[in-house]
Amino acid sequence: MPTTRRHAILTALSASRILGANETIGIGCIGTGGRSQALMRNIEAIGSARITAVCDVWQDALAKARQIAGPNAFATPDYRDLLARKDVDVVLIAAPDHQHVPLTVAACHAGKDVYVEKPLTHNLTEGAAVLEAQRKTGRIIQVGTQQRSMPHMQKGREFVLSGKIGKVYKAHITWNRNAPRAAQTYNIDPKSVNWNSWLGPARNQPFDSYRFRQWRWFWEFGGGLFTDLMVHQIDIVHWICGLDHPAMATSIGDWFSAKGIWETPDTVQTLLRYPQAELQVYFEGTFSNARNAAMIELMGTDGTLYLDRGRYELHPERTKKFPYEEWILGEGARGADFYNNPNAELLHLRNWIEAVRTRKQPVAPAQAGVNSASAAHLANQALRTGAVAPWSA
Repeated sequence: MPTTRRHAILTALSASRILGANETIGIGCIGTGGRSQALMRNIEAIGSARITAVCDVWQDALAKARQIAGPNAFATPDYRDLLARKDVDVVLIAAPDHQHVPLTVAACHAGKDVYVEKPLTHNLTEGAAVLEAQRKTGRIIQVGTQQRSMPHMQKGREFVLSGKIGKVYKAHITWNRNAPRAAQTYNIDPKSVNWNSWLGPARNQPFDSYRFRQWRWFWEFGGGLFTDLMVHQIDIVHWICGLDHPAMATSIGDWFSAKGIWETPDTVQTLLRYPQAELQVYFEGTFSNARNAAMIELMGTDGTLYLDRGRYELHPERTKKFPYEEWILGEGARGADFYNNPNAELLHLRNWIEAVRTRKQPVAPAQAGVNSASAAHLANQALRTGAVAPWSA
């Protein structure tokens, strides 16, 4: 290892405590809305880890986080106060997309390991910054693409890597819902939100309660269906098939249920091409029909592997001799957003904490997060330009 890099890593390590094998890890949570609260409720079950600090710019979310974390947890609206604390060894970041990289970079340089929600990046240019921060500091980064921690997903990966379904040339991935997500109103006191802090790197603008709560569907803060939902599915395709980024994307999008409300379309499709791997990927997503729901199908020459969040199905081609096989872990409709089993949040958090202790890479490292997000960003680039978007280094 070059001397300069070794020095940088040792400097970052010295900024945080060296954790013993059985020592309790202090977790600071930055961004404590609904997604963060779901993760926080699983931390107690990890063992030898506890929430020592919580941070949110909205008083309501911060109050709910304090109820989960307990009365002894430090609470603040300023993430810098949280990062400065010695009882915070690692941080869980669940702020909006446009804050993921700035907060992750800041946490790394503060000597904290990171669990950051997906998508890791908000645009194609941010990947280099977060990877450089990790390289300089030696921090562990786990991206919240928790499907990688699901046991049936891991078993499905084994099938493909062993050649069970033959050569995979095509993948069909979906996330279809029939839900009126756009027609919601919010009555939020602007005084309860530190709006400037929430905006962060985004342009200055008046407080908007709808954008504050539905930020995923506005380009300055999120990236629509591709970055919110497709990124989960393309991450699994990348992981199983050994991919990094598509060579090109072509996309279409329309507003059927959120016209005049959302900036991002509510119904999209994209084709992603990976010529070096001889693979094509097709994604469809909508809020107007739930056919196919949320699924991944890897289509090989000998069979097809179906995956969703609670099952796998192994479908042989008619000319092949292996039998149909399935594994259903819990209860839930086929293609459901969530089954009651497995508890992927808990499994993914455990994997992160194990990586923090061992200093080995977690199952969803930063590079994988950059790669999966890049496919979604390229799909959005094609959508917004109305042209085929080629990959550019």
